[in-house]
Amino acid sequence: MASPAARAASALLLLLALAVAGVLSDGSDHRYKLGDPVPLYANKVGPFHNPSETYRYFDLPFCSPEKVKEKSEALGEVLNGDRLVDAPYKLDFRTDHDSKAVCPKKLTKEDVAKFRNAVAKDYYFQMYYDDLPLWGFIGKVEKGGKPDPSEWKYYLYRHIIFDILYNNDRVIEINVHTDQSALVDLTEDKEVNVDFLYTVKWKETPTPFEKRMEKYSSSSNMPHHLEVHWFSIINSCVTVLLLTGFLATILMRVLKNDFVKYAHDEEAADDQEESGWKYIHGDVFRFPKNKSLFSAALGTGTQLFALTTFIFLLALVGVFYPYNRGALFTALVVIYALTSGIAGYIATSFYCQLEGTNWVRNLLLTGCLFCGPLFLTFCFLNTVAIAYSATAALPFGTICVIVLIWTLVTFPLLVLGGIAGKNSKSEFQAPCRTTKYPREIPPLPWYRTTVPQMAMAGFLPFSAIYIELYYIFASVWGHRIYTIYSILFIVFIILLIVTAFITVALTYFQLAAEDHEWWWRSFLCGGSTGFFVYGYCLYYYYARSDMSGFMQTSFFFGYMACICYAFFLMLGMVGFRAALFFVRHIYKSIKCE
Repeated sequence: MASPAARAASALLLLLALAVAGVLSDGSDHRYKLGDPVPLYANKVGPFHNPSETYRYFDLPFCSPEKVKEKSEALGEVLNGDRLVDAPYKLDFRTDHDSKAVCPKKLTKEDVAKFRNAVAKDYYFQMYYDDLPLWGFIGKVEKGGKPDPSEWKYYLYRHIIFDILYNNDRVIEINVHTDQSALVDLTEDKEVNVDFLYTVKWKETPTPFEKRMEKYSSSSNMPHHLEVHWFSIINSCVTVLLLTGFLATILMRVLKNDFVKYAHDEEAADDQEESGWKYIHGDVFRFPKNKSLFSAALGTGTQLFALTTFIFLLALVGVFYPYNRGALFTALVVIYALTSGIAGYIATSFYCQLEGTNWVRNLLLTGCLFCGPLFLTFCFLNTVAIAYSATAALPFGTICVIVLIWTLVTFPLLVLGGIAGKNSKSEFQAPCRTTKYPREIPPLPWYRTTVPQMAMAGFLPFSAIYIELYYIFASVWGHRIYTIYSILFIVFIILLIVTAFITVALTYFQLAAEDHEWWWRSFLCGGSTGFFVYGYCLYYYYARSDMSGFMQTSFFFGYMACICYAFFLMLGMVGFRAALFFVRHIYKSIKCE
């Protein structure tokens, strides 16, 4: 008969398999006959330079049916800000139309002002045709070389042209452009009569259905982009090789000298005073202050590391192909929920190793350490989105679903992991006994204090990833498409190696200076790259992007703060684990009384 732990593990694997299957499912594999209706959904409109600030398509006074029919959406699509509704255009399979009327519409002064404001802000529209994305601008501004915006002309496009490619009975590609001669002048506040038109042209193509999404990923695979990515990899690899070579040489030589010296000291007179890292062997494994918080940070960091690893695995097997709507958000929510048991187990077992007694409080702290700040940030940003009537505002039903996932999956798994960790009965493995009273730490120069050490520790890992960061930011906070996950995975591995090595080196120098409070220092030094990434956010916002407005600014800095905090916890865990392995190793190699 299977044990409860085995049954729980089987249930977890089944849940994960179902979640992955849901994420993996391709949107459309429809076959059509001549004249069959093909689904065309209007998604959203918004300022081109503000990717988070999007609105429903019919928030602008386009031709709309009496009753707007909304498409049912998955959790990830809603989180992504998608709000799909039936579009006013009918694009039946292999049926051409030439300048077909959508509707005649009389634009009031308020409608004209709405459209003019949208055109001034470079509004674009996005639609999906047979699950293929298409987008275009709704109008244009003619400045005529005049610096004064009051003298500019504003025009609305009223004629959209769809070019659709098909192969046998399947839609392969769709492109949209506008008739530059069919314009509506919006410059003045006056009523305007508009005839909205559309044209549809079908052409046959030899491109197979399986390759129809390659068009969207080809932009990030262009030779000049790949050269930059490979330059980034080579830059990172050189950094790693130099760092590891330098550290290995220095540490091996220094440690070898230390071992020889300490072995010689043991044979010499007993009254000779000890110095260096051996001198503090009775304090180096003294448990840290705030051990409940430390254990919670370690558990949460381990969970986020597991989450990142699973996301990379899904990316490498091709789940996150371009415009697989909401797949990444669905995967993040589901995998975070399913990995919460890891956080509970690691945090509680380590807390019990540190001779902690209030493991229930420790477990609650673990559950809130990352979710708490994320929830507060979400509440503020969702309120902002509601005030703007943007699609980024989550409906009440979606919020209830997320709360249910947390209540019925995340929290129970966290508790189960915590109970398993408490019952693991493992003891902390320390090669040296800890003395009853701590030694006094000698006065240290300013550059050996925590903040300068963190700055030193965070700079090298950040320098290994900063080139790749631009492409990630341009994808998440812009309209670039990022598909080279293999290169990103290599950069991630390099980041982990550099973080581990630099933390080990700084821990050695700290111990050599007879400072035995290395536990928190190693975690803070490992995680300090998160602060550098947030610093890069400031640079990207002001120097590399055209984002503006309160909503977009708050979304960018709010959610990037949560991501950088997750980075801090994850890399802090990596730094501490590397330092702990190193400290145990060197103290095992000497004779401690």
